[in-house]
Amino acid sequence: MSLIKPHGSDELNPLFVYDPAENEALLKKAEGLASIVVSSATAANAVMLGGGYFNPLTGYMNKADALSVAKSMKTASGLFWPVPVLNLVKDAAGIKAGATIALKDPNIDGNPILAVMEVKAVEEFTDDEMALMSKEIYRPRPEEAHPGVEAFNAQGKVCLSGPIKVLNFSYFQSEFPDTFRTAVEIRNEIAERGWKKVVAFQTRNPMHLAHEELCHMAMKRLGCDGLVIHMLLGKLKPGDIPAPVRDAAIRKMVELYFPKNSAMVTGYGFDMLYAGPREAVLHAVFRQNMGATHFIVGRDHAGVGDHYGAFDAQTIFDKEVPAGALKIEIFKADHTAYSKKLDRVVMMCEAPDHKKEDFVLLSGTKVREMLGKGIAPPKEFSRPEVAEILIKYYQSLQK
Repeated sequence: MSLIKPHGSDELNPLFVYDPAENEALLKKAEGLASIVVSSATAANAVMLGGGYFNPLTGYMNKADALSVAKSMKTASGLFWPVPVLNLVKDAAGIKAGATIALKDPNIDGNPILAVMEVKAVEEFTDDEMALMSKEIYRPRPEEAHPGVEAFNAQGKVCLSGPIKVLNFSYFQSEFPDTFRTAVEIRNEIAERGWKKVVAFQTRNPMHLAHEELCHMAMKRLGCDGLVIHMLLGKLKPGDIPAPVRDAAIRKMVELYFPKNSAMVTGYGFDMLYAGPREAVLHAVFRQNMGATHFIVGRDHAGVGDHYGAFDAQTIFDKEVPAGALKIEIFKADHTAYSKKLDRVVMMCEAPDHKKEDFVLLSGTKVREMLGKGIAPPKEFSRPEVAEILIKYYQSLQK
């Protein structure tokens, strides 16, 4: 059985220049080109395009495609796509359509060249168009600040569109050599392991017992032979746990509590958008591109604050994603927690006879407080070996 097809094409088309001689020659050429230091979001888009996660896109979208995607989740030519993939700048600095330019990395000292771009168009969004995209993509509650909307609008309104060739994977490959993987590499590893049905789990946090059990539950119910734990390695919001700590905690959990050859721990180079439902759909697109057949979408997936209803990121797949637009299937999960009555982790919706006090529930604030004091959360909440890694991290903050 062959792997699930990528989105929008028969073969995966990563935009990274894999041939070493060609990469080197292009880098040399790029040093003589006009250049711009791009935003962190634009750099993350380049990394995702390079790794094949954003298949079948060939580069950054133009204004017509971006507005069409914002309004209808389709590009102007009709390709299903949930979130605009843009190169936004405050000032095009004299760059004209037809130019070939170097894109420089904002996240590494010295701003090395990340990609080479053929500029097809230089266009400017109006304030109304920026507001429309912010509203449609992020769906913010107007009375509450939204970090994703703020980051999106801070980049500027000038849109540079056109195909790109990616020359490196920014800091992700050097900082996370054991974890960062392209969609190409994950597909290859799934094939090597002989997995047929694969479920992906997205995380930007360490995994507590409830997350671990949710993965076991999904694998069992779907009949999967493989799980890809896929960790976001890019920019988060202040207070989130840094990637190396999450990585160590998750690896320890997999080593001790998953059968051999049943779970892969990997990561991808992207900044969190906090776009809730639309981001959940984007997550599904790139999980299909990396070879997963199923994807877990839980409560308030990719949410922030009180902007979204608990299950908005699930209902978007039923109400707004056209039938057949994606080949990947969604595993819808409710909040999972340890039941004192049943002495195991359950999905809360599957325990209708339970009251709130029948579950072991701890707020993130409470857990952070305990870890900071060197106290491990109860074993019904967190594996002791995982808690140990997190305690060390939280205590190091107090020194």
